[in-house]
Amino acid sequence: MRYDLVDLRLFLHVVTEGSITAGARRTHLSLPSASGRVRALEHHAGVALLVRGRRGVRPTPAGAALARHARDVLAGTARMESAVAGYARADPVVLRLVAGSSATHRVVPVALAGFLADHPDVDVVAAERRSTQIVELLATGDADIGVVLEDVARGAGLDAELIGDDSLVVVGRAGGLLAGRDAMGFGEVAEHPLVGLDADVPLQRALQDHLGPHAPAARYRAVTATIGTVVGLAAAGVGLAVVPRRAVQGDTRFDVCELREPWATRGLWLCRGATDRGASPAADSLAEHLRRAARQGAP
Repeated sequence: MRYDLVDLRLFLHVVTEGSITAGARRTHLSLPSASGRVRALEHHAGVALLVRGRRGVRPTPAGAALARHARDVLAGTARMESAVAGYARADPVVLRLVAGSSATHRVVPVALAGFLADHPDVDVVAAERRSTQIVELLATGDADIGVVLEDVARGAGLDAELIGDDSLVVVGRAGGLLAGRDAMGFGEVAEHPLVGLDADVPLQRALQDHLGPHAPAARYRAVTATIGTVVGLAAAGVGLAVVPRRAVQGDTRFDVCELREPWATRGLWLCRGATDRGASPAADSLAEHLRRAARQGAP
């Protein structure tokens, strides 16, 4: 048996209102048309769907079952129409955003949540890359907006602005090894068990580049793919960790110690790519959301 969506919608209104007249009115049908449709439903079903009385109608057990399934069918149809309509936009704008692992941890998710809510007709493809790679993508037009580190931004020749601090600090469980300490060099940090990032994660690669081939040997008790996991393990007392200050800002689970290294002081810079999209109103709005997100994590 084939059901018409108008018939199902009408039947639901009739059951809800307890009246064929009221159901017809809500479905924008004449009473004769609505009555004919209800009779046709009962004929095809081969069973009475409504009990008719002087004060209106009520569903039979079969009618209640039909109403329940009709409600599911109509809800599913509405979701289907909404999903398909999302692809019906003419020439959707797609912005390409690239950022390092530090910005990807907090700044980018916060910025995208607000931006995408404000701009339903704009999509964003976000990727995590090293700052040197980000600059190359921006320069070649393969990215529209990037968030890079200070030393790279200065020599990139791109439109760049400082949006926040991204200095590295040493963190450990509150009341642990760092209690009462204000600062320490990486050589001393490496004397203790650590938790860190995979070697391919941009932040870890930058750390290794600064330390060079003569870096002190360190024991990493755990190596993970995300800053969030590193922070969680450090909070659990697994080991010390070197992370951006903003990753633990305001988190009372930690003692935080300055990392006494010249390369530990860093800034986040917002850069625009050599593309028309990079200079578009949509890109301007995404840039503003990134600025706000960076300020939220500021000390």
